Amino acid sequence: MWSWVAHRVTGVLIFFFLFVHVLDTALVRVSPEAYDDVVATYKTPLVNVMEYGLVAAILFHALNGLRVVAVDFWSKGTRYQKQLLWTVVGVWLVLMAGAFYPVLQHTLRTLFGS
Repeated sequence: MWSWVAHRVTGVLIFFFLFVHVLDTALVRVSPEAYDDVVATYKTPLVNVMEYGLVAAILFHALNGLRVVAVDFWSKGTRYQKQLLWTVVGVWLVLMAGAFYPVLQHTLRTLFGS
């Protein structure tokens, strides 16, 4: 099932983000100047698009996790798992559409002007 694969992949991606986040935040104690340099590299359009990908991964992982809980603990969960998956995909698409401008506004302004 592709949702199983996507759930594992998004979980690994979120883990690596958290790992890098902890490392770069810990850098502030070692060298505040180096921390400022690292944070400055995060203010690029490429990283902004990656942030949108992070939002996508977190939202899918969370929504699919709720679906897995429903399938595991609801007596009719296995019967409705296909409908639950399509509900997750639909809600995910709506939320991603709603997050498009708020997350990517910096990049959109850079590419298309104010």
